[in-house]
Amino acid sequence: MRIRVKDVLEMLADGASQEEILKDFPDLEAEDIRAAIAYAARYTDHPVLTAA
Repeated sequence: MRIRVKDVLEMLADGASQEEILKDFPDLEAEDIRAAIAYAARYTDHPVLTAA
C-alpha cells in the first residue's frame, strides 16, 4: 500500500497525531512520517531575496 506524502502532510495539518496516523495506516512507520515532513521541507525550500 502506498500513501502519498501529500496525504500524510494533510493529516498532520488537520491535527492528526503521529500515533493516530500509524494506527489508521499500519503499514506506515514513524520514519515514514518523518520522511514526508523532510521531503516537504526540502521541496518548499527557496532562496529569499532581499532588497540591497
